[in-house]
Order: sequence, then structure tokens, then C-alpha cells
Amino acid sequence: MNPAALSNQNISITTTTAYLVEQSIPDEQRFVFSYTITITNNGDEAIKLLSRSWKITDANGDVNTVEGEGVIGQMPTILPSSSFTYTSGSMFKTPIGTMQGYYQMRSKSGVLLQIDIPVFRLAIPNILN
Repeated sequence: MNPAALSNQNISITTTTAYLVEQSIPDEQRFVFSYTITITNNGDEAIKLLSRSWKITDANGDVNTVEGEGVIGQMPTILPSSSFTYTSGSMFKTPIGTMQGYYQMRSKSGVLLQIDIPVFRLAIPNILN
């Protein structure tokens, strides 16, 4: 299998975010967000999520990198025409920040893939209005 045929075009990533008011303490520069990611396999063969790498940036420009195996303690296999959805969280010192990164995956035929996670914003509601 050609690695180019198993690229980001066959795997889509969608994100939604939420500000967690009950866990946040703005006076102490603690802004907590959840993010839900859906990984959809639009390709012809199963893929297994092996690891993730995140670049997390707050509004002050402070950057944290988080890397590790799987997501939320799992290394899911995503079948063709199927999706895997999970929710996790992140804490910032500012009311707005961004996350981006990539997943390392392996196709059933053994091809290693790096699937980019496009940048997405985490922000308290109406902060940009």
C-alpha cells in the first residue's frame, strides 16, 4: 500500500470544545476546558492509534508539549467507514488557548502514518466578541 494513499485525506479529525465553569477559577488563572475529538477512517483498511503529540499554547505564548501512547488510556483500532470519539481536557492560565498536534497510527497492512490534528481554539464563551 502506498503511504500517500493512507494520508490525512483518508482520515478526518473533528473537534468540539467546552469551557468547564465548575472546574475553573479565573481569579487564580485557572481556565479548564474539555475537548471532544472524533477520528473518522474514510480509508479501505483498519487503522490503530498508537500515540499522540500535542502542542498546547496559551494566550501568553507559553507552550506545553504533551506526548504519549494512545489517547485516554486506549489504543483504539478504527475500522473502515467507522469513527472513534473521545473526550479529554486541558487547563490554561489564560481564558483562551490553542491546541494542535498529530496522531501516530498504523494501518492493518503495517504502514505507519502521522495524522495531523489541525489547530483548534479553546476559549471562554464570548471572549472574542
